[in-house]
Amino acid sequence: MKDKSLHEIHETIDTKKLTGWRRIFSFFGPALLVSIGYMDPGNWATDLEAGSRFGYKLLFILLLSNLMALLLQNLSAKLGIVGRKDLAQVNQDLYPRKINFILYLLAEIAIIATDLAEVLGMALGLKLLFGIDLIWGVLITFIDTLLILYLQKLGVRKIESFILGLIFIIAGAFIFQLLLSQPSISSITGGLVPKKLSTEELYISIGIIGATVMPHNLYLHSSLVQSRKIDNDDESIKESLKYNFWDSAISLNFAFLVNAAILILAASTFHNSGNQELSSITDAYKMLAPILNNQFAPIAFAIALIAAGQSSTVTGTLAGQIVMEGYLNIKIKPFLRQLITRLLAIIPSIFVIIIYGDDKSESLLVFSQVVLSLQLSFAIIPLIFSVSSKKIMHHFRIKTPMKIAAWTIATIICGLNLFWLVSYSMEGFEHLSPQSKLLNILGIIGFLSLLICTLYYPLKKEKHDEMS
Repeated sequence: MKDKSLHEIHETIDTKKLTGWRRIFSFFGPALLVSIGYMDPGNWATDLEAGSRFGYKLLFILLLSNLMALLLQNLSAKLGIVGRKDLAQVNQDLYPRKINFILYLLAEIAIIATDLAEVLGMALGLKLLFGIDLIWGVLITFIDTLLILYLQKLGVRKIESFILGLIFIIAGAFIFQLLLSQPSISSITGGLVPKKLSTEELYISIGIIGATVMPHNLYLHSSLVQSRKIDNDDESIKESLKYNFWDSAISLNFAFLVNAAILILAASTFHNSGNQELSSITDAYKMLAPILNNQFAPIAFAIALIAAGQSSTVTGTLAGQIVMEGYLNIKIKPFLRQLITRLLAIIPSIFVIIIYGDDKSESLLVFSQVVLSLQLSFAIIPLIFSVSSKKIMHHFRIKTPMKIAAWTIATIICGLNLFWLVSYSMEGFEHLSPQSKLLNILGIIGFLSLLICTLYYPLKKEKHDEMS
């Protein structure tokens, strides 16, 4: 049992016993759980800012990031189906213990950052809809740990059904708001065409990519596909790969449409009305009713925000369980796992609200996306090495064209992250104290050093395996 990823739901859906459409549909679901991470409150912040400041111009960045996510999630699913291990378990073989522990810590930080966005998003939705103080809203989110535990006991299919229901709520809310805002079709199609970006637009683009391609989802997907029981022959594996690709394509493209709807709503509602400096989700909520001349528009907005926060919490908890069990081989009760993750998200939220007030708390949403973006490189690189390995994937390892595409994406993301890190560290550098200057320089050196390590050790292992 100890080698099974998410052992509570491992191979609990027996696809072999089903026939026809029931068999096909039995493979659908893992990508649905993954896709909710692409619609979390952190994405809202970047989509709203992109749409309100630059109109439809950055729609092509959203499309590009979705294509990146689709390729990477497909690789993650392939690793789980063929290798029958999740990404954290595979990394135990790829890297030395010390590097693995650092990767584990980074993965945990990314999950906490994700949960932070969910906590604040849900609390913000409760405040907007019911007038509950933000600090009480944050504390209320603690209760949903019981809901997550209950869903896990019911099985993976019940979790997938619950998430599907919340996704329909989110989608329905934005369809309603888009119908009210009546966006320009020609402007939407124009926004999907790539164009040269200014420095400010590039910064927002980095945020969009960081918010869309989420590191914890790469761990999650490689584990969730193992909830389907299949035969270990080539034909069964090929069938599973095919249906999981369609599962990813449908679910992630639906997530893209939701994100595009948020950006389009911001462009058609706020940008076109001259409200281009939208500073927060709260501002967006307040402006919807007068601009769209409909009192139900902000209500739909708040309901969707609560649904997004609640649904993402479920997948964040599962991802936390995967990285802890996979990296450390430690199994703790789901309640304790959720308790730790939620406390680590609630404590900084309460601290910021008490010290700086409600207005500053939304800046934590943006901060959480920055943390996720910086951690992304250290999940993508091991994933590409894993699915390229003959030892792990046998004759199902990815071919050269897919390798080129995957490494191109990895290079873009690593390059953007490094560009942001250097730019942020050097901003006002001459005015910083000597201690701050040293910390900034050490941060850049640390990022580069770990990046080199994640590349070096798999290459060394690959060379050793070939020689032996």
